[in-house]
Amino acid sequence: MILKPNGELVASDIEFAEGIISQSRGLMFRKSIAERYALVFILPSTRSVSVHMLFVFFPIDVVFLDDNKKILATARLKPWIGLAQSPKKTKYIIEMQSGSVERCKLMPGEKLTIDLP
Repeated sequence: MILKPNGELVASDIEFAEGIISQSRGLMFRKSIAERYALVFILPSTRSVSVHMLFVFFPIDVVFLDDNKKILATARLKPWIGLAQSPKKTKYIIEMQSGSVERCKLMPGEKLTIDLP
């Protein structure tokens, strides 16, 4: 699960992308994702990263987190052509259904709780 500091549920269906292959593939070739689904990328070290939408057929929201799981930035990406760059060194990236950031009122500086594998 992914929770806000007040205990509000952000995502209950979590998948982790830890290795280079799963991180490179991301959400490519999927037709859709569920409302409370999140793909969490766990980077081996904190670094500046970019997220692309090549072969992703639907819009998504992206959340960049530091090593303390504090939100650095959010972005909404369009299918196929979307691209986002993390503004600072990032440790975790969350990809969710488009509209999730707004629905959950996720804001930079907010710390999330993630049940890591």
